[in-house]
Amino acid sequence: MQGRTTTTVLLGVAQTLAWASSYYLPAILADAIARDVGTSSSAVFGAFSVALLMSAAIGPFAGRLIDRRGGRPVLIASNVVFAAGLAALSQAQQPLHVLAAWAVMGLAMGSGLYEAAFATAVRLHGQQARRTITGITLFAGFASTVGWPLTAWLESTMGWRGACLVWAGLHLVIGLPLNAMLPAAERAAHAPSDAIGKPEQQAALSPDKQRGAAVLLAFVFAVAWFTSTAMAAHLPKLLLGVGASLAAAVGIAALVGPAQVAGRLIEFAFLSRAHPLLSARLATLGHPLGALCIGLFGSSAAMAFALLHGLGNGILTIAIGTLPLLFFGAKGYGQRQGFLMVPARIVQAGAPFLFGLAVERLGVGALWISAVLGLVACLALTRLAIDLRR
Repeated sequence: MQGRTTTTVLLGVAQTLAWASSYYLPAILADAIARDVGTSSSAVFGAFSVALLMSAAIGPFAGRLIDRRGGRPVLIASNVVFAAGLAALSQAQQPLHVLAAWAVMGLAMGSGLYEAAFATAVRLHGQQARRTITGITLFAGFASTVGWPLTAWLESTMGWRGACLVWAGLHLVIGLPLNAMLPAAERAAHAPSDAIGKPEQQAALSPDKQRGAAVLLAFVFAVAWFTSTAMAAHLPKLLLGVGASLAAAVGIAALVGPAQVAGRLIEFAFLSRAHPLLSARLATLGHPLGALCIGLFGSSAAMAFALLHGLGNGILTIAIGTLPLLFFGAKGYGQRQGFLMVPARIVQAGAPFLFGLAVERLGVGALWISAVLGLVACLALTRLAIDLRR
């Protein structure tokens, strides 16, 4: 238990830093970067999309390395690459430099964000990693809460270039030592059988059913990341469309982050003893239920929508780590997780643009697209539950 707690704290704090300095960086710095290098904010976000595609490409390779050598060396290397990418971004003088820096950042994101952390936890603790995965997401759930204000303060005091350099330094003086303190993979090799000793016997599905399950899980994860990213980009505009004031739209959209953390707390405190598929299916219904509230009650249900969406999204983040462990076991978890997340990263890269088109054409009606996707994801998980019972 103590070993899992240590792993949770080390990975949780390191993940908070990694997310705050990468995924949540463009929201604060994109305009300033664009002005300085002579391009548009949309071009900066386009470079960020390239980083997401790079992370999709590198994810399976990083996962395979974690399966073979453990997560510590891979995560340490990701801190170095994060620092290099942020330092390169701080020196950008033209749009091509920004694109190249974010491409480097994409390599770090593919080997240093949730998928790598989850694979590290499974490599160390095997089938007992569910609570560790939940704990990691609890810590990192505050990445935007910490990252956005800190980045804004750094940008206001030393400029966006200085902010990037500070984040690069934090990876070297905080993130790297935290990951270096993780247990070595050799400890996992000598762990008891409930960890990683007999992973083949702990996969919930037979090999002939695993291919179909992998397709369904990849679809569910893609829906989760598409909806999460689309809402992060367009939720205030959607709330304005249902009649909320600007101040109310921004304030209500800000509730999504705390709601995600609340969802993870619910998973940790109450659903940890329940079957992972039950909590995942409930989570996929959060966004559709919120959309239904908006459709029935308009702007008066805006807060309910934000809370339901956030609760579901927070629990689904955990499911991305726990469901592959349930269905396929601990052996080869990292590489398999990397492959399962490739479609999710690809659709995530295009989500702001594609959902933006839907909002321009349909207005608030665009929510029905994401709501239907959530319902189909729930049906996919129901199908997997039926396969398990059989």
